[in-house]
Amino acid sequence: MRNRLKAVAATETRPALQRAVAWLCATRSALERPLQAAQDLALLAARLDVAWVFWRSGLTKIQDWSTTQLLFTEEYRVPLLPPELAAWLGTGGELLLPVLLAFGVAGRLGALGLSVVNVVAVLSLSTIAPAAQEQHLRWGLQLMVLLLWGSGRYAVDALLCQRLGLKLAPR
Repeated sequence: MRNRLKAVAATETRPALQRAVAWLCATRSALERPLQAAQDLALLAARLDVAWVFWRSGLTKIQDWSTTQLLFTEEYRVPLLPPELAAWLGTGGELLLPVLLAFGVAGRLGALGLSVVNVVAVLSLSTIAPAAQEQHLRWGLQLMVLLLWGSGRYAVDALLCQRLGLKLAPR
C-alpha cells in the first residue's frame, strides 16, 4: 500500500485533483480487505442480536399460551387475521425465523419474515410507547441491512457453498 501511495503522490505531472482522486482510490483499495472482514462480523452481530430478541419473545408466548391468546384477542389487533391464527403465526415466526437468521440458513428469508413480524407488531398495537417504537425501528433497520446485504461469510449458507465449491452471489 505504501508503495502505491508513494507512487501516486510522487507523480507531480498530474493535476492536483487527479492526484487526490488517485490517492483516494488507492486508500479505498487498501482498506477493502480488512473492512470486508469487519462487515462480516457486523452482519453476524446484527443477526445474533435481532434473532435473540425475537426468539425470547416467542419463548415468552409459549410459556403461557392462555395469556398469549388473551393478548392477541384484547391487546394486539392484527389486521385481517383472527386472533387465534395471528397468535399461532406470530409465535411460530418468532420461534422459527430467528433460528434461520442466527445460523445464516436462508438468512434473507429469515430477515424478511421477521421484518413482517416486526411491522405487524407495531401496527397491531393501538398505542406504543416511544421507547418501544425506537426498539422496533432499530430492529427494522438491522433486518433491512441483513435483507439487503445477506448473512455474510460467517453463515451456514456461505460455509456450505464454500465447501461444495459453489459461488455465492456478490453483495
